[in-house]
Amino acid sequence: MIETEKRNRILLLLFVGVFMGALDIGIIGPALPAIEGYFKVDPRLASWTFISYILFFMVGTPLMAKLSDRYGRRDIYILDIILFALGSVITAISPSYPLLILGRSIQGFGAGGIFPVASAFIGDTFPPESRGKALGIIGSVFGFSSIAGPILAGFILPYGWQWLFLINIPIAATIVVGGFLILPVTGKTDDGEFDARGTLLLAIIVASLAVGINQIDTTDLTGSLMRPIVVVPLILAAALTPILWRVERAAPDPVVQVDLLASREVRIATAISAGNGLSQAAIVFIPSYALLALSLSESMASFSLLPFVTTMALSAPIVGVLLDRVGSRVVMISGSLILMVGCTIMALLSSTTPLFILAEVLMALGLITVIGAPLRYIMLSETPPEHRASGQALINILSSAGQLVGGALIGGIVASMGSGVMGYRFSFLFLVAVAFTLFLLSTGLKGRKEQLETMKRNI
Repeated sequence: MIETEKRNRILLLLFVGVFMGALDIGIIGPALPAIEGYFKVDPRLASWTFISYILFFMVGTPLMAKLSDRYGRRDIYILDIILFALGSVITAISPSYPLLILGRSIQGFGAGGIFPVASAFIGDTFPPESRGKALGIIGSVFGFSSIAGPILAGFILPYGWQWLFLINIPIAATIVVGGFLILPVTGKTDDGEFDARGTLLLAIIVASLAVGINQIDTTDLTGSLMRPIVVVPLILAAALTPILWRVERAAPDPVVQVDLLASREVRIATAISAGNGLSQAAIVFIPSYALLALSLSESMASFSLLPFVTTMALSAPIVGVLLDRVGSRVVMISGSLILMVGCTIMALLSSTTPLFILAEVLMALGLITVIGAPLRYIMLSETPPEHRASGQALINILSSAGQLVGGALIGGIVASMGSGVMGYRFSFLFLVAVAFTLFLLSTGLKGRKEQLETMKRNI
């Protein structure tokens, strides 16, 4: 293992890279109205500014993870940063909306590799007893970026939305130089022919899922599910999924490492990851709920997520320390129970500001213990070094798919009840059931002693 001082420098460099990628997800929301006006596109078409990023993020995640397992993490991590910077430049200088979507797609493709490769680096360079703390620090990025994104956008937007993307260039250049100087060179493996068929199938499935879900009209969920633009892509995604499974089972070096699912612990972790995606989708609806439940103005409702994201940012490192001390099973059981309580308060008792804030804090505490660091900790424990990044990719893919489905599902519940307070309350009651399912799944995880033994076998 690498000495502590060098590990800390590696962690700082990874933190900056992950922060840059996460910030670009949060910063796009405030920029959308300006982009709509600049290119004269309607809101549904403008949503592809976000969707294209997520779509290529989901494709890039397993592909870049596999490339890092095969050809070494440092080179692929630096490549991801360069792709992200290239996409930022194209987005910023785009004279047309299709070119902007191309830039956002390249950004997402690069960012897809940043997250799993950074987590795999932690598995390579940190000893088992301190991985949780390192993952917790990386996990805090998402909370901090949720706070910093809108604030930064507020300062920069008066100078032009293009600068929101151009600021990535000096950061990326610093990371690339630091990467060559600081990041260790990991071993390369030659596992035969690259899995082109699996990569193509995965891309088609993800694209079909994104297109189908994006075209769902949440005000008429049943009716929109009968429209060809919705039902055909969703059926295609469902039909190709078992084919992808068979292709990956037969591939000598699959882009989606399905053989990891032979581990019961991995199966539980991936199921929890999908459930987490459903829960995370609800975060988007909190300001709209606050607007109605607390009778806030639109400007005040926009600040209603501050308790949530602040709690996530501050508690993520603490969760990491707890992982090192008590293991993922205790942390995730506790977190799922806290999430249940938070969602229950949000659904039934959130008509006053103090209770609304309490519900947000509890939901944030619950979510941060069942997303991010704990799941990545499990995957690092269960996967051998040559498949570490691919294991992280599994978590990302299922969580992203859960968010896509969860957003449409919760939007449908709200719309079906007239977009009033009751619709949001039923949505959070639905999340209580999701949290209870996560609790049941978490009880099947390994205890701390058994988890440490597995870690040591996979060093």
